[in-house]
Amino acid sequence: MADYEIPVQYNYVNQYNSKFSPSTIHARNTGLSRYYQRYLLQKAISVFKWTLPDEWSADYFLYTLYCHGYIGIVETDKFGVIPQGGELYGYDVQYQPTNIIITNPLLRGILKPRIGKDCAVIKLQPDFGGIMDIVSYYADLMAICSEAVAVNVMNSKLSYVFCAKNKPQAESYKKMFDNVASGELAVVIDKELFDDEGKPQWQPFNQNVRESYIASDILSDMRKIEEMFDTDIGIPNANTQKRERLNVDEVNVNNVETASKCEKWLETIKKGLAVANNLFGKNLSVDWRVNPKTDIVDGWNGGGNE
Repeated sequence: MADYEIPVQYNYVNQYNSKFSPSTIHARNTGLSRYYQRYLLQKAISVFKWTLPDEWSADYFLYTLYCHGYIGIVETDKFGVIPQGGELYGYDVQYQPTNIIITNPLLRGILKPRIGKDCAVIKLQPDFGGIMDIVSYYADLMAICSEAVAVNVMNSKLSYVFCAKNKPQAESYKKMFDNVASGELAVVIDKELFDDEGKPQWQPFNQNVRESYIASDILSDMRKIEEMFDTDIGIPNANTQKRERLNVDEVNVNNVETASKCEKWLETIKKGLAVANNLFGKNLSVDWRVNPKTDIVDGWNGGGNE
């Protein structure tokens, strides 16, 4: 697709917007980033409460929907009506997909059911995109902060530098420090470890520990980052880091911001569920687990009703 064309086609949206992280700086520890991806993805999935058939795997359904952006509901000869991941195919006059291609080694052949007629496609967002771009972005930020916390804590240790004349004296210093660090109440050392004036021949390497310790600030920033993520995915929060106490109007404004985008997600999902229920006689449903607008009472965050 050329640069000047508008991104109205679903395949463009999926290819460029839902499968890559928008971050420009990534954590060096990719394992740490994946840890936060799993953590944040589970938070996102917990926002809505679902009613699905017992014979369906809710985990497969939800992870496919949130990560891939959509999931098909199709009737099969062997397994009946089941959810299946697939790839969108074709487009109509409004550039919307017409079919979904489903491949599964336990199904006979390749299925290409017509959307709305032979199958239903439940999508999370209007553009058929998943949320892994959102998850990856915040996971990278939190992973980078975690790296900074670990490094800062290590660098904030009070270290000592010893000046030794020879190897035996160096070993004596090491033994002395090991005994002190292990918590011994009385440590006896050789007087040779002092200089001619009787002063100890060691000194702290870093005496400004408090000035260089910023781990608590980073942890506070991590909490703010997570609250930003919560707002993006519809988890109620009142930005408690803003100040110690918030008034009711500020809480309500945040609740509206939290709900606005995810209400669109909910509307989009419900449209797909309605098609599936109509085609296959199911009773699929979804709703808020905690509605930011109606289930949150004034002063829920302990801020009171100032």
